Amino acid sequence: MRGAEQIPWLYDAAMAVLERLGLGPWRLWLAEGASGRTLDLGCGTGRNLPLLPAGARAVGVDPCAQSLGRARRRAPAALLVQARAEALPFRDGAFDTVASGLVLCSVLDPPAAAAEMLRVLAPGGSVRALEHVRSPLPWKARIQDWTQPAWTAISGGCHPNRETERTLEAAGLVIDPATRRARDTMRRFEARPRGR
Repeated sequence: MRGAEQIPWLYDAAMAVLERLGLGPWRLWLAEGASGRTLDLGCGTGRNLPLLPAGARAVGVDPCAQSLGRARRRAPAALLVQARAEALPFRDGAFDTVASGLVLCSVLDPPAAAAEMLRVLAPGGSVRALEHVRSPLPWKARIQDWTQPAWTAISGGCHPNRETERTLEAAGLVIDPATRRARDTMRRFEARPRGR
């Protein structure tokens, strides 16, 4: 069954509402901090691409061909590639910035996607993330666990109960506490490879 994430007009309509309800400034933060060669991981319909700074050289990646078609209309100059986050077709160290906006909830293998993000990141590069995560409130986390199977089917892959920050840290990224913001289950932060 195709879910909302694979129906571009429906996804865009839902995102437009969420951006008006407060997600917009967070999406702007995600894009505006990118620099150099920038990978928009899971670019979907390309909502981040027009927000990237003028100096950023954008490459968008998404597994859904229909979403990439809409992204092409939003960002005609961007290189768009159909691929999964868990198997990126780029050389090691290819990107100065990897932007992940509402992506890691939907990948099939989050640890593999995190490892790929780290692999394609250039020395001195950064990962900028805007993700929703498992609630720190036990009662709310239980509700996320209970609703997850149905929500994942309806949405087309989104898991509302993933511990994304832990996944990225386990892959070898260190979250910069000065950039981390939390609002309920939403998180935004910048991370860099441990030891680099």
